[in-house]
Amino acid sequence: MLEIAKYVRAESLEEAYDLNQKKGNVILGGMLWLKLQNRRVNTAIDLSGLSLDKIEEIPNDAPEVRTDNGVPGTPDVIREAATGCGGYRIGAMATLRQLEKHEGLNRLTEGAVKDCVRDIVGVQFRNLATVGGSLFGRFGFSDVLTLFMAAGAELELYHGGIVTVEEFARMPFDRDILTHVIFPGKEQRIAWQSFRNARTDFSVLNCCVSLEEKETRCCVGARPMKAVCLRDEQGILKDGITKESARAFGRYVKENVKTGSNLRGSGEYRSMLAETLAKRALLTAAESLADKR
Repeated sequence: MLEIAKYVRAESLEEAYDLNQKKGNVILGGMLWLKLQNRRVNTAIDLSGLSLDKIEEIPNDAPEVRTDNGVPGTPDVIREAATGCGGYRIGAMATLRQLEKHEGLNRLTEGAVKDCVRDIVGVQFRNLATVGGSLFGRFGFSDVLTLFMAAGAELELYHGGIVTVEEFARMPFDRDILTHVIFPGKEQRIAWQSFRNARTDFSVLNCCVSLEEKETRCCVGARPMKAVCLRDEQGILKDGITKESARAFGRYVKENVKTGSNLRGSGEYRSMLAETLAKRALLTAAESLADKR
């Protein structure tokens, strides 16, 4: 059972950050993941008044992102963003339903964003569950984490600045605040695959492949541990993506992605799924790339 002793609607990110440094205090998103927990919250910190629920297009001529973290004694963070070719800046309080219905994001990913979120429980759930909550928790069952990692998305942290989703997934948990997600508009082909025992259940395993000119990324999640990212370091696909090379890459994924068991499936079963879903996603992305040429 979830118990909340005190509720505060933050008037600024600085106030929210300061409150969140105290153990036992919690940032509220849609509260759906929080409700799954049996715990007592000292102070629930609501970010809904901070305009973090928007999805904004990044202009093509925006070469860098500057984040002024507002924390005394720490430097501003300036770095070239992955979105120098455009993309979208997604507020952490934006809902999964907003992702599902966003025409620009789905046009950019050829429907992969919609495919990723449309089977997450139900519409009522997706109307409340937030992008920030789905990513910051780094849950093993997260579909969103897998897709955003494969896409090369970046996270804006109030104190920590900008990090890639892949980097963030490896970081230890802290008490920072995720404010935005930067979804890159760079040239890539993204394909999503997942397997569920029932349509609105959590994934038994999920997989997302991104093809770029110089790199292929394959991310596997719901292992049931959090998502990991593999690259074609052995050059399996150097001569192009065919049915044979896709099968070989699927075997490479099976051999190099650690899986475990829970009530939804065994580790051995998940390893077989990883091979199959990686092959399917790779062929789907390659077909999309060929159609564009």
